[in-house]
Amino acid sequence: MTAIDIGALAPLLAASAGAAVTVMLITFVIGDARGLHRIVDIAWGVAFAAVAAVSWLLSDGYGDDGRRAVVALATVLWGLRLSVHIARRGRGHGEDPRYARMLARARGSRRLYALRTVYLLQGALVWLVSLPVQVASLVPTPLDVAAVAGLTLWAAGLFFEATGDHQLARFKADPANKGRIMDRGLWSWTRHPNYFGDFLVWWGLYLMACASWQTAALTVVSPLVMSGLLIFGSGKRLLENHMSRRPGYADYRARTSGFFPRPPRRTEGSRAHPPAP
Repeated sequence: MTAIDIGALAPLLAASAGAAVTVMLITFVIGDARGLHRIVDIAWGVAFAAVAAVSWLLSDGYGDDGRRAVVALATVLWGLRLSVHIARRGRGHGEDPRYARMLARARGSRRLYALRTVYLLQGALVWLVSLPVQVASLVPTPLDVAAVAGLTLWAAGLFFEATGDHQLARFKADPANKGRIMDRGLWSWTRHPNYFGDFLVWWGLYLMACASWQTAALTVVSPLVMSGLLIFGSGKRLLENHMSRRPGYADYRARTSGFFPRPPRRTEGSRAHPPAP
């Protein structure tokens, strides 16, 4: 059984919380000045990268160097890729309708409401979801079978997420696809390859922290929360509510898995209206 140094955990958790909040406060200042709060989505990945960097720095002398480096690099790579993708996708666009609707319900100062409900809430979620990253950095033993399995899951998740994002961006860039449903590549196997990729990434990072029952119990809330957000919260559920009004979406939904990938089903609609070449 591998135990971590509990005395080192509290200051590391506090410093990681400070890193996540700092990223969100800086982002709030920028978003408030520009009147564009959608940039908080860009900060989401950056905040995770900041937590990973702080955890790596503060765990020197406590955790195994190889495990610390792998977990930190995996998190930074995932977070920065996501931030760059969201920044490119949102270039030239106005406010995200989600945040516009949210701020329209504000009572009193919209600025303070945005700070609390958009930025600080997401900062708190970053800290909670990244618990495996923080705890794994304190594990004193080298990578084991569970950690290697976690790294494999993480790599598969990054592939699904990055490939799905790339395929969708190319599809949207073609004017001929305007108003059409993306049903090609990974999107023919799951309606949400990017969210499924996130799901794998965070269960993979969780396994990298599972060196004992202690670390497993300390961090299991994180992938559970992320899974809930992706499937039932601000991910899949909200997007499908929005997409349900699009022509052709009902048939796409009937033939394509909602989350976990599988070969597409054949339907009357898909036979009558095959995807464009």
